[in-house]
Order: sequence, then C-alpha cells, then structure tokens
Amino acid sequence: MTTYRKKLLYTLIMLVMVVMMAVGFLLGHLFKSYYIKTFNERIQNETFFISTYIQEHGGITSFLEEGKTAKLTPLLDSNLTILSASGEILYDSTSSNELHKNHANILRKIILEKGLKQEEGYEVIEGESDLHYYWKTIEKDGEIEGFVVHSNEIEAIHQVNKQMWQILIICLGVALIIILMLASKITSYYTRPIEEATMAAIELAKGNYRTRTFEQHSDETGMLTTSLNILARNLQETETAREMNQDRLETLVENIGSGVLLIDSKGYTTLINREFKKSFGVNSATFLFQVFYSVIKDKEVISIIEEIFRTEKTIKRQVKIPLAIERKHFEIYGAPIIGTHDEWKGILLIFHDITELKRLEQMRKDFVANVSHELRTPITSIKGFSETLLDGALKDEKTLKHFLSIILKESDRLQELIQELLNLSKMEQQEFVLKTGDVDITNVLGDIQEMLIGKLKEKEVSLEIKSSSKPVFIEGESDRIKQVFINLITNALTYTPNGGWVTVNVTENEQTVDIVVQDSGIGIEEKELPRIFERFYRIDKARSRDSGGTGIGLAIVKHIIEVHKGKIKVESTPGSGTTFTVTLNKSLKGKV
Repeated sequence: MTTYRKKLLYTLIMLVMVVMMAVGFLLGHLFKSYYIKTFNERIQNETFFISTYIQEHGGITSFLEEGKTAKLTPLLDSNLTILSASGEILYDSTSSNELHKNHANILRKIILEKGLKQEEGYEVIEGESDLHYYWKTIEKDGEIEGFVVHSNEIEAIHQVNKQMWQILIICLGVALIIILMLASKITSYYTRPIEEATMAAIELAKGNYRTRTFEQHSDETGMLTTSLNILARNLQETETAREMNQDRLETLVENIGSGVLLIDSKGYTTLINREFKKSFGVNSATFLFQVFYSVIKDKEVISIIEEIFRTEKTIKRQVKIPLAIERKHFEIYGAPIIGTHDEWKGILLIFHDITELKRLEQMRKDFVANVSHELRTPITSIKGFSETLLDGALKDEKTLKHFLSIILKESDRLQELIQELLNLSKMEQQEFVLKTGDVDITNVLGDIQEMLIGKLKEKEVSLEIKSSSKPVFIEGESDRIKQVFINLITNALTYTPNGGWVTVNVTENEQTVDIVVQDSGIGIEEKELPRIFERFYRIDKARSRDSGGTGIGLAIVKHIIEVHKGKIKVESTPGSGTTFTVTLNKSLKGKV
C-alpha cells in the first residue's frame, strides 16, 4: 500500500510543479512585459520632452551652441543622440571613441527609412544586447530641422528579469516545500483508511475472518471501513456456522453405525467413514480418489453402482459379501446425488451390516422349528396312546397300565420343557433379580455327586471332584448355581461312553473361582461349538432326545452364569472329550 501512497503523492507533486512552473512563466512574462512597457514609455516621454524643449528654445543650433546638453545629459539614464535632417550626428552623449560605426549606421538607417516618414517612432535592434531606439522630429519654421533619438541597451531589463526569476524561484521553492508537506499529510490522512481497508480485504481473501479495520472517519472512507467490518463479522459468523455444521456432519458420518461411500460424477471415490473402513478392512490412503471398480472387488456392488449411474434412480438391495474368513450380509442403499439445477454430482452408498439380523432371523426360524418339533413329539405320543386306549385297550389292564405310564412320562417331559422355557424367559428379562447369598461350591458339587450315584453306577462312569478341603464360597443364588452344574455334569455323563470318566476341578483365585468340568466323551466338532448355547440346538438329535433332554439346558446354563456376572467357555476335541470352564465371582459388588 506504500506504493499507492507514493503514486498519489508523486501525482500531486507533479501537478503542483506543473502548475507552479506555469504560474512562474506567466508571472515572469507579465513582469518582463510590464517592465519593458514602462521602460519604453519613459524613453518616449524623455524624447518628447527634449524635442519640445529644443523646439521652444531656438532649435538644434541654438541648443548645441549654448551648451545645454551638458546640463541635460546627466539627468538621463539613456543615450541621447541629435541628428540633422540628413542623418548626420550632431551630438551623442557617448564619448567619441565609444561611438561605434555600427551604432551610427543604425541611427542613419532609422532616420532615413522611417524618420522622414513618421514624426516619432520606436525600433528594437536585436543582437548580443537588444538596443531600444525611440526618435522624434525637431521642426523649425514648419520644416524638419533634425531628430532627437533616445537609445538604451536592454541589459538592465535582463538584470531585472534575472532578479525577478530568482525571487520567483525562491518563492515557488518555499511554496513547493510547504505544499509537499501538506500533500504528504493529506495523502497520509486519506490513504491510511484505504490502506487499512485493503489489508483487511486481503486478510479476508486469505480466510482470516477475525481481521478488523479501525473506524475513525465519518466520510466515505469511514463508510468503507464500517462496511468492511460488517462484512468481516458476517463472514466470521457464516464461517463459524459452516465449521459447526461441517463438524456435525463429519461426526455424524464418522460415527454412524453403517458404512458410507461417496463417489463423484466421474466415478472416483471421495469419502469413506470409519465403519466402512472397519467392515471392509480398507485404508483411506489407497482407497480414496481411485476409480470405484479398481478398489471395490465385489462384482455385485460394482453392478449396483453402475446401475445407479445408468438409471439415476435409488436402489435398495441385500447382498452377501465375502470378507476374510467369513461372509457378511449387507443391505445396500444407493442414491444419486443431483444438484439444484439437475447437475449430476455423484452417488451415495450406505452399507447396513445385517449379518447379526440374519443370524438372529435364522435362530428364530430354528427356534420355532425346534420348539414345534419338541412339543409335537410328546403330544403325538400322548395322543397316539390315548387313541389306542379308546379303541379298546382299556380292557387289558397290563396294556392300560403301560400306556398310562408312557402318557405320564411324556406329560412330565412336556411340563419340564415348558417350565424350562418359562425359567429361561424369566432370566432373560431385565427385571430378573437374583436371591444372592454365600454359596459353598464344594458343598454344591458334593450334593450333585450324591444325586447322580445311580446314573454313575448304571453307566459305569467315574465322577471325581478335585477341590481344597476348606469351603470355597462365591456370591450367588444357590439353586441357580446347582442347576448350572447339574446340567453340565449330566451332559458329561450322557455323552461319555460306558467306562469313561468325568472330573470337576475347583480352583480358587483372588477374586474369582474357576470350575472346570471335563469328560472323556465323544467330543464336539469345532464348527458346532459357537451354537451349542442356542435353544434347542442338538449335536446328536436322536441321542439327546432319547436321553430325556429338552435341548435348552446349555442355554439356561449360559444365562444363569451371565446374570451372575460370570463367564463360560468350552473346548472340545472329537473323540477325546469336552471341557467346560466356568468362572464365577466371589463378590458381585461393583460387577457390571
């Protein structure tokens, strides 16, 4: 902005200098013209006076003889010359040796060419020093007796003109200095607000909307700075709102539970969120700003994108995408992005992970099918035997007793199944509350061992409980804890061949107790392990049903352990047996 101030100052200086030079030349010319005019008038008056004086005192001869020139010459500043009518010089105020031939020739020429025609006249001879001549005739008895000529060099005029120019230059120089000082102050006064406004505008253009300019004038520059500050405040408020909306949008996009993919109008990927990177295991550095078909490997997803580009319509479709070692189900919602003026800007894809929903849906289907099957089996038995009795078997007491015992057994099984479903449903409810107290694990396991003595002898399976001699206490509900280990040990006995073994090992830690139930049974396939805690899921359906199981024992076990804030895990090798490890807390306080 200093350049702008300098330009304005230089312009003012040049303008002032041109004006002052013009004024100087005009004044010089006026002064010179006035001086020359005054000089000529004085010579003219003096010439007229001498001519009249000579004529009134007897003419040239009498004037010269009486010696009156000696008295008159000192009174004159110019050279006086008296000539005869023929042009002969009769008197000249200069000394004879100073009377140059050129001067005499000029006088004769003026007299002979102009003096005889005009009574008086004026002539300027230009040269090294301009000579001014003024003549007037002297008449006697009506005839021209001679001429009076006044002459003088213009040197005096040059000297005066020189002094005049010196005075003008000094005055103009002082005036120029004063004007320059005033001009500098004025330009600084008027350009400073403009400079500040310009700097503020530059900062605004750079994006610094906090900049402000000082408001100190009430004129147009003041209006400019005020308007600029208002603009800066408005831009700052707009930018703050934009940044806030941008942060909200980024937070929303990054933390949304579904994957987001944005593709521009040319087919390049421009945005992915955290969930998309997590689901598909991609990196922003290698995935973004690439053509979509070069970074997306699934052909069905590419087909959806191409269809949106082609039809410009919204698409909602479920796809199954292989990722690493598993396959995930996604519901893809794709929509074209079209501007206000029907400008095509790209497409947006939302990937909803519905794998868990699909799994739950499949579990629901399996549950409905299993419940239906489990309920149908005892009901079918009861109905069949009842119909047989009604058809005539009532008369045979032995058959009647046998059929009624089967009906009672199936009714008990049906009642047990319904009761366990009710218990499981009750435990899954949030308002379920345990009746907690101190439970001695060693004592619980001893009671279970006594309950199963008959079955152990029947299958010739040994049950060994390894625990310390002193009691091992946990906090929980005694009946529920006993139900857990009855299920686990009963299952171990059921799936362990005759002559096998089952061991229960109790290990006390600082804050927890680990109970490991291990058997030498048939084991479980690795692919079956994730589903063994599902309701009605059976590994060996025929054997499980024959053993009198309901199919929801392990599901109840898992829920009981979870409400006790504990953990259960299973390890198994087909043909070598299965190991269940239950971890329970000594205290439930502070456990979530």
